[in-house]
Amino acid sequence: MPITFKNFLKLHRISLILAVLSFVFYYTFAYHLDRTNFIKLLSLFIALFFFCFKLIQFEKMNFRLLLGIGIIFRLIFLFIEPNLSQDFYRFIWDGQLVSSGINPYLHTPDELMQNMVSIIPNAKELYNGMGSLSARHYSNYPPLNQLIFALATILGGKSIFGSLIALRSIIILADIGIIYFGRKLLKNLNRSPHLIFWYFINPLVIVELTGNLHFEGVMLFFFIVAMYLLSLNKWKTAGVVLACSISIKLVPLLFLPLFFKYLGWKKSIVFYMIIGITSIALFLPFNTPEFLDNYSKTLKLWFSNFEFNSSIYNIAKKTAIHFDEKPWEFIKEYGKFTPLFTIATVGLFTFLPKRYDLNRVLWSMMWVLTIYYFISTTVHPWYAIFLVLLSIFTTYRYAVVWSAAIVLSYFAYSQADFKENLWLLGIEYISVYGYLFYEIIAHNNKK
Repeated sequence: MPITFKNFLKLHRISLILAVLSFVFYYTFAYHLDRTNFIKLLSLFIALFFFCFKLIQFEKMNFRLLLGIGIIFRLIFLFIEPNLSQDFYRFIWDGQLVSSGINPYLHTPDELMQNMVSIIPNAKELYNGMGSLSARHYSNYPPLNQLIFALATILGGKSIFGSLIALRSIIILADIGIIYFGRKLLKNLNRSPHLIFWYFINPLVIVELTGNLHFEGVMLFFFIVAMYLLSLNKWKTAGVVLACSISIKLVPLLFLPLFFKYLGWKKSIVFYMIIGITSIALFLPFNTPEFLDNYSKTLKLWFSNFEFNSSIYNIAKKTAIHFDEKPWEFIKEYGKFTPLFTIATVGLFTFLPKRYDLNRVLWSMMWVLTIYYFISTTVHPWYAIFLVLLSIFTTYRYAVVWSAAIVLSYFAYSQADFKENLWLLGIEYISVYGYLFYEIIAHNNKK
């Protein structure tokens, strides 16, 4: 055994033991976990977050080791179906439609199963897998996301398993891209490059993106590339790339006004025009007279029909019910309030700060998204991943705490009717709010 390898084992033996234990736990998570077993799920997550913390603490300057570990953890999930989400069935369904020349925004799966089922490969299995809620609604995934779904079904050879591997490979490549450009951006902003590992080996990121095939990672890849280009003053190219991020998930739309003071009004107008033209170009292949109406109906559902893992909304709802308000009526009224409050929040963070460099833009994005999630009716676990990435460009770490605490919301997955446990949600949000207030006080004391 070469002496250098012996020294490596000796120097990094604790970290390698932690990595091996993490590997075993991720393998157990991927292949031997039923989502109804909440105690096992929670125990695995707690252990994995502890190992993640210690790995970063011991090896934060060892880029190659943490990169390799992060990639290996992701490859564990490559050949297994997601066990916490069934959304991938809808991804593949939409991909089959697009690759067959059918507009996914014009027909619900329920409609297609009655009229065009023979055109869609594996239609019955995909339809049953996605569930009745998804089946009765039009697709809500933006156009570039649809094109990636189509690419995955083409690469997968019309096989569900093949398409699943293709989708997962794309997400893994996106995460590798995030660590590459994220480190460069951190350096450009005079921050420590190792902070990117709070994203890259974060268990929530690995499980929810690679494991459960959520496309926040692909959105974040385009987002971080756009921010990196802005740090190089390549703002025109950044506009095109940011439009691609929006065309994966619409969340970055929230941040567009924040660039106004950073770029100045002349550049801002051109920047917004570039984003608008690119977005329109991506939507054009799907544009029909019915498209806008169907797509907007689906988006409205998120504000006025769905609720999961909410904080302020849960308190407001319980208070309203105490005064004899009907829950189904209250959520619709609350859904009208949420966009207005969000717009007002974005306006405050756009015009109030006096200094507006890229650090300040990313800081403002973090707070805008945080406030939006705090007032939202629906906060799925993978939503917190965007906050984790934004937070590493600031001195705040409450988003990392949230990425650990949010696993308590998985309790609902263990229930046949997806009923939430408000005590567990209380622990989650007390942890998040408590650490947030602690950080705010600590930052104020440093001034």
